[in-house]
Amino acid sequence: MYQRRPIPSNRRHRTARPGDYADATPQVGTLQARLAIYQRRRQRHAVFNADYSPSVTVVVPAFNEEKVIVQTIASLLACDPPRDFQIVVVDDGSSDATYRVACDAFGSDPRVRIFTKENGGKPAAPNFGLAQTQAEVIVALDADTIFARDTVRKLARHFEDPRVGAVAGNAKVGNRINLLTRWQALEYITSQNLDRRAFDVLNCITVVPGAVGAWRRELVERAGGFDHQTLAEDADLTLAIRKLGYNVVYEDEAVALTEAPDSVRGFIGQRYRWMYGTMQVAWKHREVLFRSQSGALGFVALPNVIVFQILFPLVSPIMDLLLIGSLASAAVNHWQHPEEFSAGNLWRVLFYYALFVTVDYLAAILAFALERKESWWLLIWLFWQRFFYRQLMYYVAIKSTVT
Repeated sequence: MYQRRPIPSNRRHRTARPGDYADATPQVGTLQARLAIYQRRRQRHAVFNADYSPSVTVVVPAFNEEKVIVQTIASLLACDPPRDFQIVVVDDGSSDATYRVACDAFGSDPRVRIFTKENGGKPAAPNFGLAQTQAEVIVALDADTIFARDTVRKLARHFEDPRVGAVAGNAKVGNRINLLTRWQALEYITSQNLDRRAFDVLNCITVVPGAVGAWRRELVERAGGFDHQTLAEDADLTLAIRKLGYNVVYEDEAVALTEAPDSVRGFIGQRYRWMYGTMQVAWKHREVLFRSQSGALGFVALPNVIVFQILFPLVSPIMDLLLIGSLASAAVNHWQHPEEFSAGNLWRVLFYYALFVTVDYLAAILAFALERKESWWLLIWLFWQRFFYRQLMYYVAIKSTVT
């Protein structure tokens, strides 16, 4: 039988959301660390029924993915899946040869069903795929994502527990080809996945990522499927399932390698959709905010999104400007009045800045310690992330808020 240790109900925390490396206090970092460590220890001792094998359909929505669609489907066929397993590929009106390439490579494979439809946007494609199957579990991934061999099985094993409605997998950046993609790889490890570990303990995960996630099909249908009303349809569906009273859990061993934007323009476009969509989702589900029946979802997760993903990126540029202003003022005073100059205020500013950087590094070291087979060399780029990557996130936050 599936067994999980009891979830402590008296713990509360707040943490940085994806892409927001806002300065935090050591106390917040400590709470997040404790929750993440507890989650890792609990999952390591979880016992799963090896004989449990639900029917699983992997839905692959694809739009203009002719260069990667064969590799993605091949990685799924190489998986160690449950006994009743199929792949549904939905070409969402691509203008390239995605549909033809997929049919040529896998059209004769009985495990793969390939469809094409008029372009209807990303939510329409997985909904179309959902309608083609009666499988108990739906696994979703982006067409530019590669699954590890045991990812499907490790996602599916959680659904023996009837309380589980969805499972978030462990998304990692696969194309670490330049500084921008390495920074995104760092973010996925030190912010997104560490965040999900902590939220798993409190049962308030706010998004099952589109790159790697699994859903109980009947609940997706009850929730109305993937909704086109927001740009973050995966977060919208996650909160809808939580509001139905079901758990959303995190499986760190269900690894997927996804292709991150490798240009500033592509990165800003992606993060704008994410952040603006998150704002839409927070507004759409605002009724859960500070409601006792919502538990940690209303008292921790949603306030965390509002404060750390929306408000902090708007305030943080002012904090950075104050730091720069303090350094400039100290330099001018030292130059104009060297005999009267006192470095006390400057040292205090530098002390707190160093404290925040230290907290960032300690959290990052913990995140890498909890991850398996990660390259610790990525930590070299963590400090420099603050001087460019963070500025891009400020821009995205301001643009999303103005919109």
